[in-house]
Amino acid sequence: MTQKKKTNSKKKTPSTKTARKSWSFKRVLMWLSTLGIWAGIIVGAILVYYAYDLPEIDNAMEVDRRPGLTLLSSDGIVIATSGDLYGEAVQVSELPDYLPQAIMATEDRRFYDHFGIDVIGLTRAMVTNLMAGRVRQGGSTLTQQVAKNLFLSPERSVKRKVQELLLAFWLEHKFTKDQIFTLYLNRVYFGAGTYGVESAARKYFSKSARNLSLYESALIAGLLKAPSRYNPQANPKLAAERTSVVLMNMVNAGYLTQSQADQAKKHKNRVIKSAKPHKVARYFADWVMDQVRDYIGPVKKDLTVVTTLDMRIQRLAENSLRRQLNAHGKQKNVTQGAVVALSPDGAVRAMVGGYSYGRSQFNRATQARRQPGSAFKPFVYLAGVERGMMANTEMRDEPITIKGWSPRNYSGQYLGTVTLEKALADSINTVAVKVGQRVGFKNVVETAHRLGITSDLKAHPAITLGASEVSLLELTAAYGPFANGGYGVFPFGIETIKEAAGDVLYQRTGGGTGRIIAPNHVGEINRMMKTVMVAGTGKKANINRPVAGKSGTSQGFRDAWFIGYSADLIMGVWMGNDNEKPMKKVSGGSLPAELWGEIMQEAHAPWPPKPLPGEEKPEAIKKVKGFFESLFGN
Repeated sequence: MTQKKKTNSKKKTPSTKTARKSWSFKRVLMWLSTLGIWAGIIVGAILVYYAYDLPEIDNAMEVDRRPGLTLLSSDGIVIATSGDLYGEAVQVSELPDYLPQAIMATEDRRFYDHFGIDVIGLTRAMVTNLMAGRVRQGGSTLTQQVAKNLFLSPERSVKRKVQELLLAFWLEHKFTKDQIFTLYLNRVYFGAGTYGVESAARKYFSKSARNLSLYESALIAGLLKAPSRYNPQANPKLAAERTSVVLMNMVNAGYLTQSQADQAKKHKNRVIKSAKPHKVARYFADWVMDQVRDYIGPVKKDLTVVTTLDMRIQRLAENSLRRQLNAHGKQKNVTQGAVVALSPDGAVRAMVGGYSYGRSQFNRATQARRQPGSAFKPFVYLAGVERGMMANTEMRDEPITIKGWSPRNYSGQYLGTVTLEKALADSINTVAVKVGQRVGFKNVVETAHRLGITSDLKAHPAITLGASEVSLLELTAAYGPFANGGYGVFPFGIETIKEAAGDVLYQRTGGGTGRIIAPNHVGEINRMMKTVMVAGTGKKANINRPVAGKSGTSQGFRDAWFIGYSADLIMGVWMGNDNEKPMKKVSGGSLPAELWGEIMQEAHAPWPPKPLPGEEKPEAIKKVKGFFESLFGN
């Protein structure tokens, strides 16, 4: 009988298969969980690292920027601006509804609905960019932009983006939506150096953001995409096109009807340009801006500086200088010039530092030092007058030699016995040297320094003929005591410095050095320098009213000057070349005197003639003396 062999193999039951599958699933789930945990740990570590490296977030309201500086002329015209201009902080609730609506419609339509990140907008932007193959649309919310503007640099990096997200969450947790929107509106850049809607509204429309029209609000919102490109002052056509896009965005977002948008476009001509800084007085603006810190210390707030500049005289001086150089420059080989005009108390009314600020920012009125030639002689003669000489004192015009140096007259001739008045009028060199020799060359230097010459002067015989270099500004200011009756002055360009809120930080209340020349000595010098204008080297500068002055020409016709004054205005003119090449016989009594006369004639047109100090009637002398003593003291 045959028996079947028993087998040891066991058949796999369905329950066994299920158990094995369950075990495999658990293992996969375990590994996935482990990976998830580790991924979470890694992401968490990255977030902690980036969070640890976050900038200080408790100082959200602090602004890191260059303070704005606005210069005004004496009559309130904007001369120049510098720095970053922030307007007064405004709340979103203070603005017309269509301004925040225009910004939301264009920048972040779901601002009041998201939690700091707009998932829908971000997804749409990613799809748009993938389809275009380049970045065409951004997905940042207003909250993210606030985070970036307040705390982060503009660099493009993963770290910066992660920190931006973290800060956006923090802002949403810390502030209300209106508070975040207010931060955004007061910090975002709108071009032309302006930050915040209030500053932008005043820059582009000369009004508060609280009073913007619908069209103006749309234009402001349109600037955010590219402030420089859509600047309405620089690119009005592009600005109008961009504003139309914003208005359409507002229609699509449901803030406007199409009819309202069309109506707003019809009023676009209401858009005005604010008072732009004039392109005149650029040399003066640079000179003043360099001094603001000296008056009030470090500049940390927006400031307005009211200057002494008279825009009428400034324009006159700039136009006249340019016209003279254009007419005679090539023929006479003269390429540059400078003009300074001061009131008798030293206030700078006009300053032209060269032919063109655009070509050269070097200020020849304040930075250049050149030999003044005979324009220095009034100080020599004053030193003589103060030691007993008079206008009618006589001296011999004859050859003279001092320690091997033999000065010669410009004419090459010698007139014999002449009065000091005649010698100054005709600019006779030998007599000037003799006066300096008699009073002492050190006394000549002391006299010039007392009147305001700040440059180093050498006490040698050639000082009498203007051999030491000076600037046009200091030389012009040193003539001030002759114009005001003997009171020393310091040239100045700032009257008032105040904060944007109106608080005055500096107010000029006087200055100068008080009386430095006796009235009778001033009268004697003015008598001599009036003769210069009537019968001497200043005849081309005579404007047929009481004026006085002196020409100057350095050796080889390298520099030509004319400095003169009335009782209302002191003005100095210089002409020459930056490379000190000789001009073609341009003396101080030629082109500079003509230019001086042209400017002074028009500058004085609105003013009645006044006598120079020393010519007044006794009662007028008392009034002038009282005025300057109130300014400078006894």
